[in-house]
Amino acid sequence: MNNFTFYSPTYFVFGKEEENRAGEMVKRFGGTKVLIHYGGGSVVRSGLLDRVKKSLDEAQIAYVELGGVKPNPRSGLVYEGIDLCRKENVDFILAVGGGSSIDSSKAIAAGVPYDGDFWDFYSGKKIEKALPVGTILTIAAAGSEGSGDSVITNENGMYKRGTGSEAIRPVFSILNPELTETLPPYQTACGITDICAHLIERYLTNTPDVVTTDRQIEGLLLAMIEEGPKAIDKPDDYEARANIMWAGMMAHNNSCGVGRSQDWNSHEIEHELSALYDCAHGAGLAVTFPAYLGYVWKHDPARLRQFAVRVWGVPDEGDDESVINEGIARFRAFLKRIGMPQTLGELGGTEADIDKLAHSAVYGNGRGGKLYGFVHVDEEDVKNIYRLML
Repeated sequence: MNNFTFYSPTYFVFGKEEENRAGEMVKRFGGTKVLIHYGGGSVVRSGLLDRVKKSLDEAQIAYVELGGVKPNPRSGLVYEGIDLCRKENVDFILAVGGGSSIDSSKAIAAGVPYDGDFWDFYSGKKIEKALPVGTILTIAAAGSEGSGDSVITNENGMYKRGTGSEAIRPVFSILNPELTETLPPYQTACGITDICAHLIERYLTNTPDVVTTDRQIEGLLLAMIEEGPKAIDKPDDYEARANIMWAGMMAHNNSCGVGRSQDWNSHEIEHELSALYDCAHGAGLAVTFPAYLGYVWKHDPARLRQFAVRVWGVPDEGDDESVINEGIARFRAFLKRIGMPQTLGELGGTEADIDKLAHSAVYGNGRGGKLYGFVHVDEEDVKNIYRLML
């Protein structure tokens, strides 16, 4: 296990009706004027936005609103939010929604006190300070409610890129599993897939002797395999929703990733899909991950065999290739069971797109020609991985 530091100061408020404590929590963390940042649609129709406003009113906290966040959140709305916050002297960002609203809020929070273009932070510059961010989560998926990470799509070139900093880790997050019960099954499945992907990215490590975090990851993946279909089949299963919601946070606050190298190549390869086709991130990951595993398994057969045996219940018998391929097949079957796509074509892609996708993945936005992770992959490798998705 490698040396590490780990600090996860987010204050979590978990359970039924806890969104009614929004004003209390903003006040606790020093907010006096809030930007409520959200997507729209269900947040408005469900009455959640009105409940949040009522809570802020009762706490005598002023607020302004900015809706319109889309999946794969866009840079244009971030610029709009930065300008609004400066004009209105906002000192706290409250994200109401899923990972897209939270990631967009984090980008605004970083951009407000910064003199330059916020995109600098998504091109390698370190975030030194930001406005505090709180969240009220409505989709269990990205884990952004507990992480210092954010991913934004730059509309100038359609590059989807990420950043990370403790400065944008939420100061509090309100997690009410009831708020996820009205999600369409497809969105629920996309979230479950994203949670699994965050865990597997950490599982694909080149660091030896990481038994504790291996077992954490395996346990959370097994929980998703057990609880995911329950939530798909019975959307109002509160306990299944609760377990999925907490697993989503645990999967991405990095408690499972400390002391070990991590991969993230699959996320970078998928980002090109959701940037070009505007597909759901989880759906893109469902197509990407099995292909990626099938391409890289020879790098460390023992690790991929362990994944197949411990997570997918493959008998620990026979040669590595057959055991690993069966594990990947069971992973695909699980994704299909919860309603996820299996091929690039289901996302709207064709073989003719592969050259463009691969070039953007390794060279776009100033990249140097390789992605570095569990295995270092170049443009030709990435093309081959995309071909496995056909």
